[in-house]
Amino acid sequence: MARTDEPEGTDNVLFDLGFEDAEDLSAKAALAFRLNQLIDQRGLSQAEAAAIIGMTQPKVSQLIRYKIQNISLERLMRALVSLDQHVEIVVRPGRPTQAPGIKVV
Repeated sequence: MARTDEPEGTDNVLFDLGFEDAEDLSAKAALAFRLNQLIDQRGLSQAEAAAIIGMTQPKVSQLIRYKIQNISLERLMRALVSLDQHVEIVVRPGRPTQAPGIKVV
């Protein structure tokens, strides 16, 4: 028999799992993913990455393991800029088909 009382999912798995700060964590995860790609592509050690992006080695270790609750969005964006990336923030009104929120593309 099919269940009919299953909750409907959203685009954000963190929200579906009950994280109160799901939008923030999703944005941070997207930025951390890009940072990890850049660190890997450049073959940087954690210590080398820390020196370039202005974090401590333990903070870079957290970043690499996606333990990002204690790292701000601003800090992640500044780290990307330190690795020669362009970070752009676009603010526009919400549309009827799209709820207000934060999204990193």
